[in-house]
Amino acid sequence: MSGGSDALDWIASAGSPLRGTLDIPGDKSVSHRSVMFAALADGVSTIEGFLEGEDTRATAAIFARLGVRIETPSPSRRIVHGVGIDGLRAADGVLDCGNAGTGMRLLAGLLAAQRFDSVLVGDASLSRRPMRRVTAPLAKMGARIDTEAGGLPPLRIHGGQALVGIDHTLEVASAQVKSALLLAGLYADGETIVREPHPTRDYTERMLSAFGVDIEFSPGFARLRGGQRLRATDIAVPADFSSAAFFLVAAGIVPGSELRLKQVGLNPRRTGLLQALRMMGADIVEDNGGVHGGEPVADLVVRYAPLRGIEVPETLVPDMIDEFPALFIAAAHASGPTVVRGAAELRVKESDRLAAMANGLRGLGLQVDETPDGATIHPGTLQGGVVDSLGDHRIAMAFAVGAQRALGEVRIGDVANVATSFPGFDALARGVGCSLSDA
Repeated sequence: MSGGSDALDWIASAGSPLRGTLDIPGDKSVSHRSVMFAALADGVSTIEGFLEGEDTRATAAIFARLGVRIETPSPSRRIVHGVGIDGLRAADGVLDCGNAGTGMRLLAGLLAAQRFDSVLVGDASLSRRPMRRVTAPLAKMGARIDTEAGGLPPLRIHGGQALVGIDHTLEVASAQVKSALLLAGLYADGETIVREPHPTRDYTERMLSAFGVDIEFSPGFARLRGGQRLRATDIAVPADFSSAAFFLVAAGIVPGSELRLKQVGLNPRRTGLLQALRMMGADIVEDNGGVHGGEPVADLVVRYAPLRGIEVPETLVPDMIDEFPALFIAAAHASGPTVVRGAAELRVKESDRLAAMANGLRGLGLQVDETPDGATIHPGTLQGGVVDSLGDHRIAMAFAVGAQRALGEVRIGDVANVATSFPGFDALARGVGCSLSDA
């Protein structure tokens, strides 16, 4: 955030049509994994486009404390001197994941396989997020991880355990849990197989393959054998689709807008929102397509178009789980209601995102009917008012976008955590015509 992490509130209001070309910061999920896998590899890897967010920096700092030399010759660039699959060293003290659920869950799998003990802690938000879904299957592999009551962090990981591969079907589709099991599987005796009730993003599988690991994967399935080593490789991190989502919606709802978002990652397990917006009538065109580090990318050109409400297909939900705050804003500006089902996972993200978005929209004058696993959003004209983001970066950015069509000023509280995933969001938004300032 251009105002610094102590600027806790924003004031947003209707701005001008959004115009311009944007370089969206690097994909957070790919950035986490690139520094992790480079640290475990044999040799030196270079990462271009690394997200300079607090979450990803926290992951890099953890590996530095585990004995990995990481250079930062320039912003968004990292040179990682890998220590090999067996080269990590015990840290002095606890390892702070900050706000990063990805970092904590993947590290749980990796550190469960080490010879030494580790303790993973997080900020207040992360400390409320459930970890049993990852610690329970890791225990089946032989890991020993203690949590607080209710399966909450901190995670106290006992090293020196002999892990065995398992054939595990996830109860809830989760790329983070799948990735934790695959990382533990690199150290386990035998094969580790992970099956999912719905396919999730396959960043881990694609990147392990890029680092030379023999891994078999298809939508909803992954298998690898233990004992493999990783080879250093260079990674170009694509622009983060979840970050791009806010500008796709912003330009889609503000008349007269046209934005070009450069080289956005279009992993098919990540772009459910793109399909949903197109079903609603959004005008979004792909241009300059290619592949970066195994990930499909393209420029996204979005122009204003009238949107219509839809019933979001439940098959899209796992592929857009992080983008629902942006979808709620699009739905608020559509003609006719939008119905969301099968999204109970939203209640255990950085905040209860279903409740946070519903309450925020109600506070600005809209009707939203909540259900345990979704909501019906009745569109209307947003009024001015106050929204509590609950410290959730995606809620904050969603209402910053929504306020561009509001009749009055919208004060968005508790926005410091935007810096965890999208540093400089406010400056980029202002640069293309959004009305957004520090309160």
